[in-house]
Amino acid sequence: MAALGDLIKIRGLLRGAMARHSITGTIILAAEGFNSTVSGKPSDVSEFVASAEAILQTTLRYKSSFHERSPFRKIDVKIKPEIVTLKREVDVASGIGTHVGPDVWNRIITDPHTLVLDTRNDYEYRSGTFKGAINPRTTKFSELPAFVEEELDPSRHERIAVFCTGGIRCEKFAPYLLEKGFREVYQLEGGILRYLETVDPSESLWEGECFVFDERVTVDHQLKKGISKDLSQQEPESGG
Repeated sequence: MAALGDLIKIRGLLRGAMARHSITGTIILAAEGFNSTVSGKPSDVSEFVASAEAILQTTLRYKSSFHERSPFRKIDVKIKPEIVTLKREVDVASGIGTHVGPDVWNRIITDPHTLVLDTRNDYEYRSGTFKGAINPRTTKFSELPAFVEEELDPSRHERIAVFCTGGIRCEKFAPYLLEKGFREVYQLEGGILRYLETVDPSESLWEGECFVFDERVTVDHQLKKGISKDLSQQEPESGG
């Protein structure tokens, strides 16, 4: 856990690093961690990642995609109470979901004993989702626990597979499901974006496009700008 004073200092250092390396985009800081979506020339991004790792004193995991122009116009580093707002106390240290790579995800979600849950919001789901995934019809992430408590039962739904855009939301939601008594919880490692990046379209179970939290709105299976319109009607919470 980082103290608020440390976060303020880190915010200043990250802003400086973004400006120095000609990076635009959004970074979210919280005591529980760090999440970002940024853009720049490949060499500048590599240099920024090295600077960010030095500032945060950790190794960063990140995914790359390419676009003709930057989808971001400014530098934005925010401090928030939570990286993604669940509004539930979750003890991540007590247990996390089983991370499943794209190479075995298809087998997991086509098993008839697996309930596949899209942890994203309704407008994201409508742009595209995995075949057979349940839409909880939420407008924000913090509504998801209520759906679970009202619609799911650990005695009937022993195995659940969850996914989100980049994996961030699942890092918080999978432990929540375990705390609620669900025995087997699988989460897609690297999220939808890594799946689209690594799985051949001929073998893919993804249907439609993937909503992203920038000016592209959606990306297709090749991670290129999609054709869907923005269905959110609101400012997105986070890009995880």
